[in-house]
Amino acid sequence: MPLTLLPLVLLLLALDASRAARPHGWLYRERRSSPREEEEGLRDRAAGAPEAASLFSTSFVLKGDAAHNQAMVHWTGDNSSVILILTKYYHTDMGKVLESSLWRSSDFGTLYTKLNLQPGIVTVIENFYICPANKKKIILVSSSHNDLDQNLFISTDEGATFQKQPINFFVETLIFHPKQEDKVLAYTKEGQLYASLDLGIKWTHIQDHVSKDHIYWAVDGVDEDPDLFHMEVQDPNGGFYYMTCQFQNCSEKSLKSPFSGRIDKNSLTVQDNYIFLQVSSGNQTKYYVSYHRNEFIQMKLPKYALPKDLQIISTDESQVFIAIQEWYQIDTYNLYQSDPQGVSYSIALENVRSTKQPEENVLIDILEVKGVKGVFLANQKINGKVTTLITFNKGRNWDYLMPPSTDMNGKPTDCKPPDCHLHLHLRWPDNPYVSGMVHTKDTAPGLIMGAGNLGAQLVEYKEEMYITSDCGKTWRQVFEEEHHILYLDHGGVIVAIKDTSIPLKILKFSVDEGQTWSTHNFTSISVYVDGLLSEPGDETLVMTVFGHISYQSDWELVKVDFRPSFSRECTDEDYESWDLTNLQGDRCIMGQQRTFRRRKNSSWCIKGKNFMSALSSKVCECSSSDFLCDYGFELSLSKSEPSMC
Repeated sequence: MPLTLLPLVLLLLALDASRAARPHGWLYRERRSSPREEEEGLRDRAAGAPEAASLFSTSFVLKGDAAHNQAMVHWTGDNSSVILILTKYYHTDMGKVLESSLWRSSDFGTLYTKLNLQPGIVTVIENFYICPANKKKIILVSSSHNDLDQNLFISTDEGATFQKQPINFFVETLIFHPKQEDKVLAYTKEGQLYASLDLGIKWTHIQDHVSKDHIYWAVDGVDEDPDLFHMEVQDPNGGFYYMTCQFQNCSEKSLKSPFSGRIDKNSLTVQDNYIFLQVSSGNQTKYYVSYHRNEFIQMKLPKYALPKDLQIISTDESQVFIAIQEWYQIDTYNLYQSDPQGVSYSIALENVRSTKQPEENVLIDILEVKGVKGVFLANQKINGKVTTLITFNKGRNWDYLMPPSTDMNGKPTDCKPPDCHLHLHLRWPDNPYVSGMVHTKDTAPGLIMGAGNLGAQLVEYKEEMYITSDCGKTWRQVFEEEHHILYLDHGGVIVAIKDTSIPLKILKFSVDEGQTWSTHNFTSISVYVDGLLSEPGDETLVMTVFGHISYQSDWELVKVDFRPSFSRECTDEDYESWDLTNLQGDRCIMGQQRTFRRRKNSSWCIKGKNFMSALSSKVCECSSSDFLCDYGFELSLSKSEPSMC
C-alpha cells in the first residue's frame, strides 16, 4: 500500500455527506426514509439569554434548482458579506454535470441573485476555486455539452463580474499558490500540468504524466524558493520519480530530482518541514523522510515492526505521528511518534481503529483537537471492544474520558471508572447514517463537542451529545440525540439542530458553552436540514441553514443572524482565565503552563474578530511525562513504579 498523507479532517463523502455540517464544501441531497409525523418536544433549558435577546431569520429559495443534487458553498469571509453557491445536477451513471446554477449574495445571505455568465448560452459550471491569498479572486471551470471545449470564468471582485477565458485542455483540478495570488497550477484529466502567472489568462504546459493529488507548492519558511513546487512524475518506462521545478522556468533541463531512483506510485507527501516517500523492492518496502529539505534518510522503525501500510497522521511542531498497520492487523493501526527529524520512531498507542473507504482511502480513528497543541483523541479497538482515549502530551500518556456524574436532567449517571467511561464517535461511524464527528475549532480552544455514550465501550447506534469547555478534563451531557453543530463568534454562540430524517423548524443555541440552551424558530415551515454554514473562521454571528421542504422542492436557504441579540463588544472585564490541566490536575504539560481566557457566563457581548484566546504560556520544570522513549525503547506502564522506558 502506498504511503499517503492522512488529512486531519472528517471524510464522509462516501457515507452520508448531506447530514454533516460541511462549511465551504459540498452538500448532497438524497432521498431518506419516508418522514413520519413527529412532534418536536423541546425544552427551553433555563435560557441564559436575557429577555431582550432576539434572532433575525430570513429565507430564500433557489428557484429552478429542484433537480440539482449537489451544492457547493463559499463564504468569502475577511469582513465580506458575499456568499457564492453553485448548485448542480450530477449524473452518476454518466459521471458528468448536466446542469448548474450560480447564485450570489452580497448581504450575508438575505437575498441571492442568479448569475447569467453568457446570456443566451447554456453554461454548465463543474466547479469553482477560490484564491487562498485573496478570496476576492475566483475561477469557475465550465464544460460544454459536447465535451469538445472548456472555459474558465475569472473574477477579481468576489463574483460581481466574470471574464471568460477559453482553454485548450480539460481541467481536473486547480491548485492556487498559497501566498502569491495570481499564480495557479492546472492538473488535467490526462495527467498534464499547466501553469499560469496571471490568474488563468495565459497557460504554459509544464509536465506530462504527473500523479494526481501529489503536487505541492513550496512551504512558506521551509522551501527557500517560494516559486518551487514538488511533484510525482512517471517516466516513459513506467517508473515514478520525485521531481521539483521552478514555476517560471520548468523545462526538462531544469527539472531536479532530490531523491535518486524510483519511488512507489502515489507515495510522495510534502507537509510542513517534512517530505515522505516509499520504495518497494520485491516484498520489502522502505520508507524515507527529508527534514527541512535535507537529504533523505530511511525511517527507523522498531525491529519488530513489519508494516504493510503506513499513514502520516500529523507533522505539527517538529514531530511526526505515523500510523502503521502491522502484518497481523486487519482493522487497526499502531501509532508511533518520532524525533524532531522524523527519522526514529517509538510506539505511542496500539490498536487504533481504522476503516478502508472507497478508492482505497484509509481513515484512522484518531483526531487532533484544534486550538490546544498536543491534545489528541483516539478510539482503540481490542478484541472487538472500542474505547475512547485522550492524550494531553502528544501521545506520551493516554487516559480514558471521565464520565459526567449526572445526565442532562441532573440525575446520577451511575457511570463510575474503571468500569465505565465516556466514549465518542471521532472520525467515522460504523453506522452510515451517523455523521460521527467531534467538533473542535482553532478559534475556540478547550471547547469539544461530540456524539457518544457512557459505558464500558463505544456503542455505534447510541449518539448522545456531550461537551467539554476545559479541553476534555470534565464533560457534560447536553442532548439525548445527535445534532448538527456550529460554533459562532469563537464559540461564544453554539448552534445545534437535531440530526433527524424528519423536517424541522427549531434550532437550539447556547451562549455559555453549553451550560444552558435556548430555542428559536428559524423558519415558519419545517425543512429537511442538509447542512449548516458560517463564515470561515467561525468569527461572526451569521449562519445559514441549507435544506429543502420536500424531496422534489428547490433548495431552501435560511439566514439566521444573532447580531441583533448582542448590544456591545466584550471588554477585558467580560473574560476570565482558565488553566490547561490534564486529568490528574497537572498544569505542567509538555514543559509548559498554558493559560487561556473565556467569556464569563454572565456577560452578554460579542467577542469579535480580534478576540485572542491564548493568555499566557510559561516554561515549567520538566517531569517524567515530558520525555519520550528513545528509539528501541518502549514505555513501561507498571503500576508498582512510575512509568518509564
